[in-house]
Amino acid sequence: MSLYCIGDLQGCSAPFHRLLEKIDFSPSRDTLYLLGDLVNRGPDSLGTLRSLMELGDAAQCLLGNHDLHLLALWQGVRKPGRHDTVNDLLQAPDREGLLDWLRHRAMAMHRHGWLMVHAGVLPQWSTAQTLMLAAEVESALRGPDLKGFLTAMYGNTPCQWQGGLEGADRLRVIVNALTRLRFCTAQGKMEFSSSEGAHGAPVGYMPWFEVPGRATQDTPIAFGHWSTLVTDARQHTGLRNNVLPLDTGCVWGGCLTAARLGAAGVLELIQVPCEQAQKPGK
Repeated sequence: MSLYCIGDLQGCSAPFHRLLEKIDFSPSRDTLYLLGDLVNRGPDSLGTLRSLMELGDAAQCLLGNHDLHLLALWQGVRKPGRHDTVNDLLQAPDREGLLDWLRHRAMAMHRHGWLMVHAGVLPQWSTAQTLMLAAEVESALRGPDLKGFLTAMYGNTPCQWQGGLEGADRLRVIVNALTRLRFCTAQGKMEFSSSEGAHGAPVGYMPWFEVPGRATQDTPIAFGHWSTLVTDARQHTGLRNNVLPLDTGCVWGGCLTAARLGAAGVLELIQVPCEQAQKPGK
């Protein structure tokens, strides 16, 4: 049995299937952990979701910001952007089943000693608190007022966690941390305008995983979302400072990366090159 963590697919179905072939994946034997942004910007979001759904429990998936955006499009609370590539999915005859399946995916997971999130974890949050807060969002996504939740989900404020937050503000901070976070202050104030690499932090901010004394520093964390952290996907060095970034820019023409996990950490990194579906910054 092998356990694999895979970064952002973003609708790049062909590289995904090449990667499964390369690792000799068997759904009866192995388990995949997908770190969110399963869809959008790549050429085949429909095929990607169908493949993941068909894998059943062998593919454990997180939700990323693009996946939440797709749900918002489905519910009519957002309009498509010019770089969105999910229209075929939204018009598909099996759309309702696929998107109902998607809304039931996780916001965070703790598996085999690893904390898995799409984007990041605020410095005050322990592993246990992260999972409890993720469960609050999961409950809203699976509840009777999905449209209301998605309508209130968007926005950059509040930009800092406080335990007394309630309602839409509370859920919005949780969503933003788990699916959008890159930089924050030592006090956990989030910043959303920059998507540069780790050395491009705005003044007063730092990568979330570099905050001194963050509550999850002793827990290995696998995450995606931040493709500019790994400037050359082919030279990915694996786990550093107890974090494992796995968005290696597949949709931008980089690589799709699977990390084989074991008790000793990352046992192996396996990659396949990807066709460029969109240009960075466009």
